[in-house]
Order: sequence, then structure tokens, then C-alpha cells
Amino acid sequence: MDLPFLRANPHLLSTFLAHQRLRTTPVSGGSISVVERIGLDDGTQVLLKTWPGGVSAAPTVGLVAAPAGLFAAEADGLTWLRAAGGVAVPELYAQTDDLLLMEWIDHAEPTATAAERFGAGLAHTHRAGAPTFGAASDGFLAGLPLDNTPGDDWPTWYREHRILPYLRLAVDAGALDPADAGLIESIRIEAPTSAPARIHGDLWPGNILWGPADTPYLIDPAAHGGHPETDLASLHLFGGAPHLPRIIAAYNEIHPLAPDWHTRVPLHQLHLWLAHAVLFGRSYRTAVLDAAAHYR
Repeated sequence: MDLPFLRANPHLLSTFLAHQRLRTTPVSGGSISVVERIGLDDGTQVLLKTWPGGVSAAPTVGLVAAPAGLFAAEADGLTWLRAAGGVAVPELYAQTDDLLLMEWIDHAEPTATAAERFGAGLAHTHRAGAPTFGAASDGFLAGLPLDNTPGDDWPTWYREHRILPYLRLAVDAGALDPADAGLIESIRIEAPTSAPARIHGDLWPGNILWGPADTPYLIDPAAHGGHPETDLASLHLFGGAPHLPRIIAAYNEIHPLAPDWHTRVPLHQLHLWLAHAVLFGRSYRTAVLDAAAHYR
């Protein structure tokens, strides 16, 4: 069993796994999907990503199939970001409706050198650009639908396709009160004019894989044409990425930021806080309201 065969026949993976022709090792860190490491007969290590209850697991009561198009959207995003030639992206070997098969990257400690390389690479990724804000097809943010309807005006696009959809879902789920929705709908959304950047779209610190030889990688994208400040704001979530000041400084040398860009960090984070409220409940209400309070 070698990599060329699996690349040509990814649809056979479920059979191989069921009959223990391939042995898997669970990998921590997948908040939505199941991530496993597979060692092939020729010594190649690959990463298998599936939906809970998917090809590598026995059917589990209460689990459903992956949302239609989930893995195709992620594959498209990985390919699009890799083509930018900025931050490295693991090579995609195969994709089906049920799985992704990717290059395995060993984990390493994030160093200051790696952080500077990441900042410079992210600037190059952003500068590769996009035709419009949004994308040619819709995507996913974790397991949630991501409305990528194209648009030309970022403040209007961000309100209509990033804030309002998740706001409605959060209220419906009971994570926010109806009165909260009125406050968030009234916020001011302003940012410096920017051509659509090629952004990761869900760049919280956990979606940077720090690899060997001071090489960082982008993983788990919700890629689309967006405002470059969005990725940078996301890097500040959950305590911030390692060596964050060095990341920002290296980015700024290549793609200079507006002097007041940091004042818009909560604005760019708001859609991710809303998505967390939808996925994980009312415990994220305070984070949503605090982010919105800056712009009323």
C-alpha cells in the first residue's frame, strides 16, 4: 500500500480501513472533524481527515454524514492558498465527499524565526488577491455554512454575509437574546478601502501548524476574498499566536497596515465569535457583545 495507489483510489480507503489494511493513529486538535495519521507500507506518513462516524470509524448513533460539499470546499481552499506561494500549505493528495488525504507535517515548536517567516508569507498570500470579496461558491466555517456571495464593497459585504447570517443562527440557538441582535445589527462597519485579499478566513492560532525547519503551514481554511485585517485580527484570538508582535512586524514590512488597524480587531473578530456562539452556546454571548460594543 503506497501513496501513488491511494492518490489514484481514495474511494477504496473505507474498505482498507474496515479490514485493517491500514492502521490509523488519532491526532488531537480537530474540533469538528476527525484527524488521523496513517503509516503506509513504503514508510510514507499521511493525514486522513474525516467527519465523525465517517470512513475510518464504525457507525455511531446520532452522528450524520458530513455536510454536502464540506471536503470539496476545504480542498479548494487549500489549493487556492497554496497557489499563492506565501505561507506553506500541506499538499493535498486526494479528496472525496467523505475525506481529505493530505501530506503529514511533523509538529515543531514555534520559534521567532518561524513567526517572522509566517508574517512575511501571510503578506504574500494576501497580496495574491481575489477577484471579489467572497468566492465563486459557498464554503464552510467549521461545520457551519459560509455565505460567499461575491461583493465589491467590504463593509456591506461583511455585514450581509458574515455578521447577519451567524447572528440569526445564534439567536435561533438561544446563544443570544433578540435584544442582543438589535444592538449588533446597528454597529458601524468601517475599514480602509482594500482590494480583496486572498485570506485564510478562520485564522485563529490553532490553524497555524508549526512545522520543522522553522516552516509554518496554514491548515483548516475557510478561504475567500476578504479584508486583510480579518486574518490578522483572528491571530489575536484565544491569547494570540506565538510571537505575535514578530508576525505583525514581518507582515507590515511587506504589506503595510493602516496605523489604526488595531482599533478594528474586535470588528474583524465578531463573525468568529458569532460562529462560536452558534456552535458552542451562550458562554460566548459576552465575547460577542464586548466585540460589538466598540462600534455602536
